[in-house]
Amino acid sequence: MRVVHKYGGTSVGSLDRIRNTADIVEASLKAGDEVAVVVSAMSGETNRLISMAQEMNTSASPRELDALVATGEQVTASLLSIELHTRGIKAYSFNGAQAGFLTSGNYSRARICNVEAHHLIQYMEKGEVPVVAGFQGVDEDGNITTLGRGGSDTSAVALAIALEADRCEIYTDVDGVYTTDPRIVPDASKIDRISYEEMLEFASLGAKVLQTRSVELAMRFNMPIHLRSSFNLVSGTFVMEEDETMERAAITGVAYNRDEAKVTIQGIPDHPGIAANVFGPVADAGINVDVIVQNVSEQGHTDITFTVPRADYTSTMTLLKESCDKMQARNVMGDDTVAKVSIIGVGMRSHAGVAKDMFDVLAREEINIQMITTSEIKVTVVVDENHVDQAVQSLHAAFGLNQSNS
Repeated sequence: MRVVHKYGGTSVGSLDRIRNTADIVEASLKAGDEVAVVVSAMSGETNRLISMAQEMNTSASPRELDALVATGEQVTASLLSIELHTRGIKAYSFNGAQAGFLTSGNYSRARICNVEAHHLIQYMEKGEVPVVAGFQGVDEDGNITTLGRGGSDTSAVALAIALEADRCEIYTDVDGVYTTDPRIVPDASKIDRISYEEMLEFASLGAKVLQTRSVELAMRFNMPIHLRSSFNLVSGTFVMEEDETMERAAITGVAYNRDEAKVTIQGIPDHPGIAANVFGPVADAGINVDVIVQNVSEQGHTDITFTVPRADYTSTMTLLKESCDKMQARNVMGDDTVAKVSIIGVGMRSHAGVAKDMFDVLAREEINIQMITTSEIKVTVVVDENHVDQAVQSLHAAFGLNQSNS
């Protein structure tokens, strides 16, 4: 079997942990696998490098920042290769350019354009291990670029696709995806298999186990991902195409995101082009809008409410207040104490009444719903952030997701 292993920052956070990682690679080779490895920087290293750069110059060149932070992964790749060599395993470290990652020229948020990694297969077929620095590549001018936070997940999936691997194994400090956050619901269950679509919803709602872009890429090319712990080598969670087994339960899990804020524009004239007038400037500022509700028009005016990431709340409010007169709006209001709670499951496609059941549960708990949005496999509500734990716990129990109910 041809596999790509990816090890996150906690899995390679010290020399002892790098040795533990080498144990896993060695075991995979002994099992007959052809193995390529993608590594992150040691935990905390990227922040340390950025901090040094800011101490030198708070407005450092984006090009130089990318060249600097890319070294973190290169250090890890070399150290792991050295450790594998001590065990008699031929291993070779590659930076993003050497591994064949061609990207766009957007520093700190580059997109992968192509991966020319066929040369790595020659090493793998001989039982040798290419160890690739994740999170990076080069643009068409040869400049080092980085893919943004969590970009090593995307590097690993892209490399697995380029190598025509059987699967991509993502090793981290958790042993899989759970039906909800175990810190809120201690008896949350580990999910054995989850569809790409469900995993995308979990990732977009703040679940830190996989980067959204990596799941999108895996779904597009049907690359199975096995998410597992590097500290407890039990089977983790397989992220894969939806199958019949996944459809038996209406709900797979409950997710939440506290990183939310709500903005309301009151008394805006209701005429064609209103949405463009409101959301155009917001989009131009690079602010992502999520849940949107427009009220019924009264006397030619309407209210529009939407959510933005809490980090963008102040800039969004400033932007809209500045354009209030231009939009002919009466007022702009905001609230940065809200959160999103969602139920997710491909089984919603074949189970009626799931949304009603969710609303009934929240009503019994006397949790006020401020906004609602739905998709084929998700129902999301916006609530006061003080009610998040209560909402998650009650929904998790009501839909039978607790281990005691399984």
